[in-house]
Amino acid sequence: MAQSLYDFQALSIEGKPADLASQRGKVLLIVNTASACGFTPQFKGLEQLWKDYAARGLVVIGFPSNEFGGQDPGSNGDIASFCELNYGVSFPMMAKVKVNGKDAHPLWQWLKGEKPGILGTEAIKWNFTKFLVGRNGQVIKRYAPNDEPEKMRADIEAALAA
Repeated sequence: MAQSLYDFQALSIEGKPADLASQRGKVLLIVNTASACGFTPQFKGLEQLWKDYAARGLVVIGFPSNEFGGQDPGSNGDIASFCELNYGVSFPMMAKVKVNGKDAHPLWQWLKGEKPGILGTEAIKWNFTKFLVGRNGQVIKRYAPNDEPEKMRADIEAALAA
C-alpha cells in the first residue's frame, strides 16, 4: 500500500523510467494535460511557475491523457513537440496515462484517493486537474481544471516554506 508520492514510478515522455522517489524533499505540482483542450493555454502558466520556483524546490510534472474528448490523440513524441514548440514547456512531462477507471495509472489512483474532489468524488473530471504535493510526499491540495496556475502561488510558497 502506497504511503507517499515516493512509492510510485512512471515513464517519462521519452519512455525512460522515472522514479518519483528521486523528487524526495521537493514540492510537486502534478497535472493531467492535453494538447487540444480549452485549458491547454495553462501550459504557459505552469511553465512560469516552474521557472519562478524550480530553484526553491518546485517540480511541475505533466501527465498527458486522452480520456477527455480525445484531446491528446498524438504519440508521446507529438505531445512533447507540441508542448515545447507552442508553450516552451521545459518541465518534466511523462508518457500518456489514464487517470480514471480500472486502468488508471497507480499514481493517479493514489492522488484521487488522497484528495477527492467536490462532494467527495474521486474521479478526474477533465484535463488540467492539478495536485500540489508537499516536501513529505503527501498531497496538500487538489485544484480544478479551471483553477489558473497563477492563483496557486500562495499555496506553492507556503508549501516551499514548510
